Amino acid sequence: MTPDALKQLVRTVPDFPQEGIQFRDITTLIGHGEGLASSIHLLAQMARAKGAQKIAGMEARGFIFGAAVAVQLGVGFVPVRKPGKLPVETIGVDYDLEYGTDRLEIDPGAIGSGERVVIVDDLIATGGTALASSQLLRQAGAEVSDALFVIDLPDLGGADLLRGAGVEVGVLMQFDGE
Repeated sequence: MTPDALKQLVRTVPDFPQEGIQFRDITTLIGHGEGLASSIHLLAQMARAKGAQKIAGMEARGFIFGAAVAVQLGVGFVPVRKPGKLPVETIGVDYDLEYGTDRLEIDPGAIGSGERVVIVDDLIATGGTALASSQLLRQAGAEVSDALFVIDLPDLGGADLLRGAGVEVGVLMQFDGE
């Protein structure tokens, strides 16, 4: 399927989580077998072209797309987790949210020094989680120069934020005006 055909599989939910927001619900895409397979195939092609040695995905939908891309490429997957989810000593990074802070953690042993890690997630909006993930992966010794997303909401500036931090951004589709 083409990216334009995949875009038609994304459901728009008006006024969620608050009035005036057009929520882009990707569950309709992941529930469509051919659409999910096509999304993963296209992301995997992009990651292969970037020379990915590992794929990292953020909890939770980044696990869906990232792990599948890693399998398709035959490379390892690094889960970027919320605090307290990993049974080993972790490294972490705190980052700002619109109304507070959050934290991400990884197992530092999951990445070899200098390994080329490509971030894969479902959506980039403000970019805070993706930026924190790239910082954390770099702290662990990874080379992170690319992040791939199914959806970009460009009006929220996340892709530009990542580019400003030296991370190139690839997307399958975008929804303007959100």
